Amino acid sequence: MDEEYFKYARLNEPRELRPLMEKYGQDVWNYAYFLTKKHDAADDIFQDVFFKAYRHMDTFRGEASMKTWLLKIARNTAYTYRKSAFLRKMVLFGQTGPNRTHPSAEDDFLREYTDDLWAVVLKLPVKYREVLVLHARYDMAEADIAALLGLPPGTVKSRLHRARAKVTALWKEEGGYERA
Repeated sequence: MDEEYFKYARLNEPRELRPLMEKYGQDVWNYAYFLTKKHDAADDIFQDVFFKAYRHMDTFRGEASMKTWLLKIARNTAYTYRKSAFLRKMVLFGQTGPNRTHPSAEDDFLREYTDDLWAVVLKLPVKYREVLVLHARYDMAEADIAALLGLPPGTVKSRLHRARAKVTALWKEEGGYERA
């Protein structure tokens, strides 16, 4: 059983939620943003996740890590959020401000290189993209990804292998290797 279970199982006061949010908050927000592609949606999901975690801490059995449990709540909340009728009918446009800093040439190259690579990753089917991002960005083990997605570990392993192969093929096809 995960030692985090005992650490958070007695969570009964809002002030005790702060360490949990500090430890896992950025990962939850980033994952919510990855799933929705919207800053405001990620903010809302972030708040919902920790509210739900606080209210349902008694359901955390410690079978997976606390991070896995929170990311699963984030995933379910994001899917519910994306399905809502309000969001399907309405799109809000945010204001953008001028960019006042001028990055170096190296920063420009790395940003472009990273953006191109992420563009390739985002072209993958969801089932491959999700396991790849959870593994690469969130440094989750295959067993934790399997628990989060409700898949057998062998399926996660094969999807991760196929995702890497597809990224490599797409990267070569688009000439990414030539610029790197």
